[in-house]
Formats: sequence, C-alpha cells, structure tokens
Amino acid sequence: MAYPYVLAQDAMAKLREAIYLLLNEASASGLKNAQIGRSLGIYSGHVGHEGHISRTVLALMEAEGVVEQNAETKCWRIRDNKTGDGPGNNQQ
Repeated sequence: MAYPYVLAQDAMAKLREAIYLLLNEASASGLKNAQIGRSLGIYSGHVGHEGHISRTVLALMEAEGVVEQNAETKCWRIRDNKTGDGPGNNQQ
C-alpha cells in the first residue's frame, strides 16, 4: 500500500510544479483555471466536471500560500510571499 501512496504524492507534486512553472511564465495578470488546465492537458473530465483537476490543485496551492486568485478577473498568479500579497492584492 505504501508504493501507491508515494506514487500519488509524486504525481501531485509534479502537477503543482507544472502549474507553478506555467504561472511563473505568465503575464502579471495571471491565467484563468481553464487556461491553466488546457495548457497542461488536464482540463477534461466527466461531463459537467471539466476543470476540476486543475482547480483542485490550485486550491491546494492557495491554501499553502503559493498562489492567489484575483476575485474580479478570476485569474490565478503566484503570490508574492515577500509582502504577503500579490499584484493587485485581490484575493478570493
């Protein structure tokens, strides 16, 4: 049972890293969930549930203080941990 857990945690770490790298290369305004998911090939899903994979990983990263979402534009960006907030300071 330990190996499947390690494998799953490795996959989650790689998804986090991919999202971080994508946002790091994006403009200061960030990217929407759909843009992130489609860019990484993880936006598809069960009918009516598209985008849940990328959105779930973004929520985990948000809870860790790594990313934030602009409440107005719905764009995600890397959080500026030096000041405690990101560009525009509009967290959701």
